[in-house]
Amino acid sequence: MSGVPALARLYRWARFDDSGRRVPRRIKDPNVWRVYLATFLLGLAYGLAISVIAIFLDERGYSKTTIGSLAAWFASGIVALSIPAGALIRRFSAKTTLVVALAGYAISVGVFPLLDSYAALAAIRFVDGACSVTVWVSCETILLSRSSASQKAFVTSLYAVALALGYVVGPITARLIVSIFPLGVAFYVAAGIAAVSAAYVLIRLDGKEPEAEAVETVSADASHETPGPLPVEVGVLQHNLGVLWKIKTSCFATFAYGYFQASVVIFLPLYLIAEKGITTEDTVLVPAFFAGGMLLFANVAGRLGDRLGHLRIMRVLGVIGLGMVLSFAFLNSFVLMGVAVFVAGATLASISPVSLALQGLVVPAADYSRATALYNAFYATGMLMGPPISSVLFDRIGGDAMLFHLTGLWVAFVIFAFVFHRDDPAVDRPGGGATRAPASPARGSVDLKLQPALREASATRFARRSHAVRRDSSGGPKENRA
Repeated sequence: MSGVPALARLYRWARFDDSGRRVPRRIKDPNVWRVYLATFLLGLAYGLAISVIAIFLDERGYSKTTIGSLAAWFASGIVALSIPAGALIRRFSAKTTLVVALAGYAISVGVFPLLDSYAALAAIRFVDGACSVTVWVSCETILLSRSSASQKAFVTSLYAVALALGYVVGPITARLIVSIFPLGVAFYVAAGIAAVSAAYVLIRLDGKEPEAEAVETVSADASHETPGPLPVEVGVLQHNLGVLWKIKTSCFATFAYGYFQASVVIFLPLYLIAEKGITTEDTVLVPAFFAGGMLLFANVAGRLGDRLGHLRIMRVLGVIGLGMVLSFAFLNSFVLMGVAVFVAGATLASISPVSLALQGLVVPAADYSRATALYNAFYATGMLMGPPISSVLFDRIGGDAMLFHLTGLWVAFVIFAFVFHRDDPAVDRPGGGATRAPASPARGSVDLKLQPALREASATRFARRSHAVRRDSSGGPKENRA
């Protein structure tokens, strides 16, 4: 029980600044909350479909390699639309793009169980991936553009919480559905929920761009200067490469997570059934354990990232998470495996919103759609590469080898994050804290520590003003008037 006070202290550390003031966390923009609700509905649809898709295809006689290749088609759709999604947002607006993408996802998941041929299944999985990445880029662009620099990880962590909540409820709902109806019914329910999400966004989300405000954007270089408008001669490719270099640690993080997530979502249930002797009904709950960990800890991780530095928190989460993945190969109790999956979700899945917030700090607001598009392209590349490689290892060597190579991937990320630790703007700030808006003192009061400095500044301004007036009265230049 000694860990409970430690967790309480950790949570308090994330919520209060060094002077003991509670960090303001109120999100005033209702459109942010509307995106959260739409994201929850989408996560619910994802949870329903993902928890049964591998079992559905397995019952139809598809091999593990074939199932992995269908996941690759899904990832190919993400890769194909990740960069164009940013251009679509800049051309048509984030709201319009989001509504169309949600509707497209609803159609693709609804027709999936009706298809028989491999070509048709591959085509619809491609469309599924293309619509999904467009949804992600749209939502992330809206959230980054409507959040201040001191709350980006907080806002993106709640986005992850909303998605995770859907992932938790989805598999539980899927278990109830498959106990009464055929597996295909879960896809129809998911399609209906996605359609409701699209209708909600169409009716309730404000399509206007947020009003421009002085939001601090921090560059990852030593000067920490916000880049101004690019000269005309700078091409699109060079511009994209410049943005990519700034967000490279975030991109590696999302690549690793996409690779890992796509692999375990498909093959972990099959691994549990084939090598651990777990029943099909119990394996349906595994995504809920993973999402539950993310649900409970993602917001705390976001607060810690805003407070201590995003990349630092990502490294710690990566070390804990890779330990959980490695230990899974040696566990035989379903309860202990559930705990390991839960902790892996709390750590590895929480890296995603923190890395998204990090990129929101190191690029200007005008490049948010471009940065999120590149970010999701790396996520998609991981999803594209993970299942085929994991399926080969699973088929030819075994499930343990698959888990070991996933552990190695997270080790590589942690090393990369150490090498490029200066990509985090918090490194060059006193105390190592992340960007944060200073706490406002009570009206009419001044911090005692600031009073001497304020008196000195006031005296200096008075002296300069008096000197300027004397010069002006003696015929001095007009530009010296106070």
